[in-house]
Amino acid sequence: MAIRLTENLSSAYIGAAHKLYPQKSRRKIIAYVESYDDIPFWRALLADFENEEHYFQIMLPSANSLTKGKKMALMSALNTSGLGENLIACVDSDYDYLLQGATYLSKEINESKYVFQTYTYAIENYRCYAGSLHEVCVQTILNDRQLVDFNEFMRLYSRITYPLFIWSVYFQRKKDVSTFPITAFGFCAGLHEVDIRNIDNCLKSVEKRVNKKLAELEANYSKEKAKVELLGTELIPLGLNPDTTYLFIQGHHIMDNVVIKLLNPICTILRREREEEIKSLAKNEEQYANELACYQHTISNIETMLRKNIDYKDLFLYKQLQKDIENFFE
Repeated sequence: MAIRLTENLSSAYIGAAHKLYPQKSRRKIIAYVESYDDIPFWRALLADFENEEHYFQIMLPSANSLTKGKKMALMSALNTSGLGENLIACVDSDYDYLLQGATYLSKEINESKYVFQTYTYAIENYRCYAGSLHEVCVQTILNDRQLVDFNEFMRLYSRITYPLFIWSVYFQRKKDVSTFPITAFGFCAGLHEVDIRNIDNCLKSVEKRVNKKLAELEANYSKEKAKVELLGTELIPLGLNPDTTYLFIQGHHIMDNVVIKLLNPICTILRREREEEIKSLAKNEEQYANELACYQHTISNIETMLRKNIDYKDLFLYKQLQKDIENFFE
């Protein structure tokens, strides 16, 4: 009896262990992405579409080197005969979505059923979604007091930068990357000094720089002004309008030069508030030291929390991306 019991347990254990591994009958779909940082975003998106019939494996495009990037992901996918049923490419849109086929790369990305793009400039734009920024602060500092209306701030920021951004897209469509490069736009559109007590001042500073550059472009390229205005109208159906500009601006710029510069002083204020609260409630120095150490141990870095942010799934561009995946299986 003892021997049979051991055998039965071993059989049950082996049977359970097999369930730990993906079923061989499920179809594996390879998803090429640009870099390591992109894997969590696409993993979270594609996991919602896995079932008993198929699953995704998200990976970098090259198994033989450390080469990464958008072109590598697309080249590896587009040059593979298995593209479609078992292989897709998942990339940042950059300006390619807004270019709407004006370049060869944009044409390939927008027309292929097996290339999936963020629609925002990059994944960072999702992580900086205005509707999620208060939650990011709460998760970072563990203080639920809201000092700034992030939706309104990003809306105002977008409206200020919108007319200059359209000029940026216009030159990109002309394949002119030198007259008004993305870096020049970034300089005009970045936050320099942020004083939470006078939050309007940092927006006024951006507006001043944007208007100065806008006047310069309109003076030097006056004949192009009507075309730029027409382009703005053409881009509205894509989701780009004065209130949504920040979603299409270079992602690293929005994260590093706008959102993090805004959130850092906010989180500093909220952290100090919490520390003062602990000090006022502590009954003695020992309790204060212990509680303060506990609090400081549990708070996080704002950039780390931003990169972990997934509270953007109600954003219209993300829903558009989800629809693309649905159509892929249909």
